Amino acid sequence: MSENESSEKAAAPRGGVPDGTGREEPAREAGKPGPGPYREAAPMPQPSPLARAAFYGIWFVLVPLIVAQMRVFVLAAFPDTPFVEALRGQPIPVSIVLFTVAAIVLYSQRFSLPGATSAGIGGRPGLPSGLRKRFDRARALREEARAIRRAHAREIERSLREEDRRELDSALDELARAMDGAVFDEQRFVAACDKAEDVVDARLSRWRKSETREYAESILVAVMVALAIRAFVIEAFKIPSGSMIPTLLVGDHIFVNKLAYGPLIPFTQKRVWNAMPPKRGDVIVFAFPENPEEDFIKRVIALPGDKLEVKDARVWLNDKPIPRCYVGRTSYADVPEAGPMLPGANVAQEGDLYVEFLDGQGYLTFYTLSSVTRTNAGPWFPKPGEVWVLGDNRNNSRDSREWWGQKGGGVPFENIRGRALWIWLSYTGGEGSKSDRIGSNVMGRPRLPASMKSLQPMLDKCLAPNPPLDSTGLSPSAMP
Repeated sequence: MSENESSEKAAAPRGGVPDGTGREEPAREAGKPGPGPYREAAPMPQPSPLARAAFYGIWFVLVPLIVAQMRVFVLAAFPDTPFVEALRGQPIPVSIVLFTVAAIVLYSQRFSLPGATSAGIGGRPGLPSGLRKRFDRARALREEARAIRRAHAREIERSLREEDRRELDSALDELARAMDGAVFDEQRFVAACDKAEDVVDARLSRWRKSETREYAESILVAVMVALAIRAFVIEAFKIPSGSMIPTLLVGDHIFVNKLAYGPLIPFTQKRVWNAMPPKRGDVIVFAFPENPEEDFIKRVIALPGDKLEVKDARVWLNDKPIPRCYVGRTSYADVPEAGPMLPGANVAQEGDLYVEFLDGQGYLTFYTLSSVTRTNAGPWFPKPGEVWVLGDNRNNSRDSREWWGQKGGGVPFENIRGRALWIWLSYTGGEGSKSDRIGSNVMGRPRLPASMKSLQPMLDKCLAPNPPLDSTGLSPSAMP
């Protein structure tokens, strides 16, 4: 062994011990008193992964989601004002903000929440329950001080005197010993924590963020994320009319996929990428061509180059009737979007229910006995760059047949917001909440509203591999 190697090995035991802050505790000469041996604490007993996952899932996901979903009921308690109405029309940003605020509040109280001990939210072995929050705050203080020292090292070197820096290091070292020692001393920890908080605040206050600022930044980030998601990825819409009955009812709240056809760049008519045109049978949300301030939702029936016409309320595409299967005679309640139904009002709308088949998709259509929409019109020929749309409530829909003074018109590609996904809430003042509709896929297998469930056997027959089509129908392609 060389002389240098021998010297290095002999010097090693005199070195300091890491204190958890990246520093080393200075070695003490034998026999001299010191603040006590500093050793890492014994590893904490690991809680059950299932208990920890359940704790975080319930308190920081499920409960904030419930709070966010209560947006509808909370806003209903406020009088109608332009501000409240604006909030009602922005369910996604409002829900995300409510979710974030609820999660922040719950997280700040995580040590006192039921199940915290079982989930291992306790700091370290031997830590009294009353000190859990203080212990966590002390750990955050050490991390914050460490981050500030790294980010502003040169400025701190110039701004603080050597004795001030030494005092700061000493206070943080003592806090680390009190927190990480093999045996936890409550009095020592409280004293060290008070000292460290005072010194850090006195020496590093100009670089620290206030608690209010941290919460404000968290909420601002949540709002920015919500707006970005709303602009480019997904947006929520509410169904205000019955033009898409029975697929969508008044009061249904749906999510719309804005990536389906390429998201529009805000304040422009250009898309990030182009995935046009939509497929026949797609349910799309779009800006109403006659008044782009209004958003409509209809089903795509005809694409550029098609021939579309209506004969005796039956839709013909390229000189052939769209195949359909008769489900039965039924009715639906004409429920107002807001407020209770008026006593004695004529709310029943009776008609015939069909399953219509188009390009491999099956969907429900309803033909009221009293028609509002023209039952004989056309033909029309969609131009390049547009699609023609119809409502599933065929005799009671303000769609392509009725636009521009009943001359008819299509939806320009640039007006399309996105494709309907699924129902996340269904609520009206007249009927209350319809929980059975939550989660329904708008583009999925046709699903009857609760008021039409008696027709389920016939619907199943229509959706069988070989449905009984009417005499003028054509064999549908493969069902989804």
